[in-house]
Amino acid sequence: MAICLLSPLAVMLVTMRPAAAAAAADTSRQLKRPNILLMVVEDLGPRIGAYGDTLAHTPNIDKLAHEGVMFTQAFTAAGVCSPSRAALIMGLHPETFGAQHMRVSSFGEIRIPPGNAALSVGIPYEAVPPAYAKAFPELLRAAGYETLNKGKTDYQIGNPFSIWDISGDDVSLDDWSGEKPFFLMMSDNNTHESRLFRPETTLYTPRIVDRVAGYMGRFKDGFPFSDPLDVTVPGYLPDTPRVRRDLARQYDNIRLLDNWVGTVISDLARRSLLDSTVIIFTTDHGDGFPRAKRTVYDSGLHVPFIVRFPKGQAAGTVRHDLISFVDLAPSLLSLGRAPLPSYLQGRDVLTSDRGLARTHIFAARGRIDEYPDRVRAVRDSRYKYVRNEIPGRPQLAPVSYRENALMMQSLRDEHSAGRLRPAFSAYFSKDRPLEELYDIYTDPHETNNLADHPQFGHVKTRLARALQDHRQQTGDLAPLSETEMVLDHMWPKGEQPKTLAPLVRINDAKKGKREITVSSLTGGASIGYRFCEAQGCDDDARYHLYTQPVIVPPHAVTIESKAIRYGFAESGVVVRSLE
Repeated sequence: MAICLLSPLAVMLVTMRPAAAAAAADTSRQLKRPNILLMVVEDLGPRIGAYGDTLAHTPNIDKLAHEGVMFTQAFTAAGVCSPSRAALIMGLHPETFGAQHMRVSSFGEIRIPPGNAALSVGIPYEAVPPAYAKAFPELLRAAGYETLNKGKTDYQIGNPFSIWDISGDDVSLDDWSGEKPFFLMMSDNNTHESRLFRPETTLYTPRIVDRVAGYMGRFKDGFPFSDPLDVTVPGYLPDTPRVRRDLARQYDNIRLLDNWVGTVISDLARRSLLDSTVIIFTTDHGDGFPRAKRTVYDSGLHVPFIVRFPKGQAAGTVRHDLISFVDLAPSLLSLGRAPLPSYLQGRDVLTSDRGLARTHIFAARGRIDEYPDRVRAVRDSRYKYVRNEIPGRPQLAPVSYRENALMMQSLRDEHSAGRLRPAFSAYFSKDRPLEELYDIYTDPHETNNLADHPQFGHVKTRLARALQDHRQQTGDLAPLSETEMVLDHMWPKGEQPKTLAPLVRINDAKKGKREITVSSLTGGASIGYRFCEAQGCDDDARYHLYTQPVIVPPHAVTIESKAIRYGFAESGVVVRSLE
């Protein structure tokens, strides 16, 4: 059975229903502070039926696309989870605030099997965005939304309490108070790269072996396993039995993911919330395969992006304009009628008239686990330009986590045996070129480098200039090593700064009511507070986000407050008596 993912050329042939297209920009203007559900799943490109994949069994996601707006040209800002999620949550390219490296909280940690040399030497840290920058859920919260998060919070800035009213692995709409519109972000890891690992081939640690064994337990007797002979091997991978086995397993995982999506939407319907909720489905980056995940090629950046508005509004719209993950923050803030900060690097793609459609998307790759790297990329509607700025780094460095996948082991074995064709063998070469250029229309898998072809010199020059301009405008921290970046811009002397404790002031009674103001001497700190009665505060009681002076409620005897600046350590709790 053939797989037919929408190629860039095929995308141009997909029709857009004119009435739906005209309604798409106006739809969210008509909604008054809708509930918002954002599903961000893992390690999955557009391997979905609605996007033209004939092997994917995705009836629930397909239905969502049929009832909503399907974006065909959406791209993440990085090809791996932590930097990509940092861009999503902050509305900034990760390299502009020190979040471009994979899992900054693990920098310098030895995560590789004995016998391999660690290349990364440093201290774990958290990225520290500019003091004026806030995660968009916190801005929604400040604007009157109740924010809830289920699952991953891998944003590279720590886990500030101020972003969410409630966050955890078991969060659901049961935790919603119903007093405000909700923003609920949900993660699912059925399609994560690690779901392709097998206990018998796992090289990592006993913890990973046990986890993989647990994944295998999801496949009950009678589960319709995909046939490796039915899959189409993408052009950037060799066609071997082990590659086919992993591809087939991923289609099983996609089926499980689709079941989860169906459950989530059914829960909304059961609660009669479908007509008041905007539903968004996307993934944290592209496919979790070698030469996809952790790269700046389309295989690692291209993602599905579907938006369903209530009551069938704009249903059936297909949009082909370029979308970047940095566009999500301004889009969701506009959707929620929240103020739009000027520092955001993206654009509103849901409520604007799209008169300022972007002409380029940009992506970055930094350190990947134990291997330092620095790659930048720019793409327009047809061409991709890539700069590899650290020499001696093969595309497929032996990153220990990736080595657990069958297809990665197959690639290495085929390379050692001399059976790979030159385009695949180049993945292991330390003579990686400084520049790469690809024609996405004729070479969608980006295997034919045109950077040295004179007839494409004007294209390379144009894109290289666009990339340079972007880096200057956004303040790319590339010139600094990771350690220099941390010491100079984030954690002086390698020690995490601590947020100063908030200052609580009780103002004179006005009309029989007292007013509380809370502040912090740490620039950019977010402040939380809660009132407690005579019996004290429940440890599970939520901290409210402080945005303006608050009135002391009846029966309150103390106020507790704390502060956090992203990337800093949280302050201590200040308890102030109100008696």
